[in-house]
Amino acid sequence: RSYGAFLKLGLAVIVIRVVFSVALGSPIPGTHVLLTLPEVPLPRWAQGVRIGGRVTAEQLVFAVYDGAKLAAMLVCVGAANALASPARLLKSLPGALYEAGVAVVVAMTFAPNLVADVARLRTARRLRGRPAGGVRAVLAIGLPVLEGALERSVAVAASMDARGYGRTAAVPAAVRHTTTVLTLGGLLGVCAGTYGLLAVEGAGYGVPLLAAGAAAALAGLWLGGRRTPRTRYRPDRWGVRTWLVAASGAAVAVLVAVAAAGPDAEALRPGVTPLVAPGLPLWPALSVLVGLLPAFVAPVPKDR
Repeated sequence: RSYGAFLKLGLAVIVIRVVFSVALGSPIPGTHVLLTLPEVPLPRWAQGVRIGGRVTAEQLVFAVYDGAKLAAMLVCVGAANALASPARLLKSLPGALYEAGVAVVVAMTFAPNLVADVARLRTARRLRGRPAGGVRAVLAIGLPVLEGALERSVAVAASMDARGYGRTAAVPAAVRHTTTVLTLGGLLGVCAGTYGLLAVEGAGYGVPLLAAGAAAALAGLWLGGRRTPRTRYRPDRWGVRTWLVAASGAAVAVLVAVAAAGPDAEALRPGVTPLVAPGLPLWPALSVLVGLLPAFVAPVPKDR
C-alpha cells in the first residue's frame, strides 16, 4: 500500500510540475506552440516572470522530464519503505552510525504506518456506512491518524529509553581525537577525490585520493563504534540470497555510472531543442534490468 501511495505521489509531482510550467511559463525556447493563454500584465519590477502566454511542446516535455527526476526518487524511496526491513537495516549499521540509523529507521517506518492507518480508518468508515471520500471524511480521518502517530512516537521513545538509547562508553582521549581526525580527514579525502574524478586535470590523483579517504573514513567509523556499546541478540546472518540482493543494487549503480561516462551519456540526458523522441541505449537499459534480480532471489521473510 505504501508503494502505491508513493507512485501516486510521483505522478502528482509530474502533474504539478507541468501545471506550473503552463501557468508560469518556462525559459525553454520552443517553436511548436500548442496554445496561447491570456497573459496577465505584471509591473516592471516583476520582469522575467509571466503568468499565462504561449505554451510550447518543448516546455511541456522539459517539465515532464524535470518532474520525472523527482518522481523517480520518490518511487525509489517508496520501494525502500515497502521492501526493506528497518530492523535488519539497523543491525547492519556500524556502531558509530547507530544513533543516526535509529532516526533514519523511524523516519522510514513513518510513511507505511501512516498509509496503513489511513486505509484502516477509511475501511472502518465504509463498514459503518459513512462516506470515505470528500473533505469531511478527510477531516474526520485526520485527527485519529495524528493521534495514532503521537501514540506511536511515545511508544518508540519509551522503547528507546528502556534499551538505553544514547548511552556512551568511556574511551581514552587519544581514541576520540584519532577518530575525529580519521573521520574528517577521510571525508575531505572523499570530497577531493570526487572532485578529481569530475575534473579533467584531476584524473590522475582522483582515484587514489578517493580510496584513501574512504579507507580513513571507515577506520574512523570503526573506532567511533567503540563509544556505542551494543549487545546483539540473534545476530543477523547474511546468506547467499541476501548478498545477491545487495550486490544487484551496487551493480546497477556502478553500471549506470559507467554508462553515463561512456558514449551513451547524451542519450541519458535527452534534450528538448530540437524536439525529438528520446533514445533507449542498450547498455544502460540492461544495467537497470539487473535491479530486477531481487524479485527472483530475495529471501522470503519467515513470518510470511
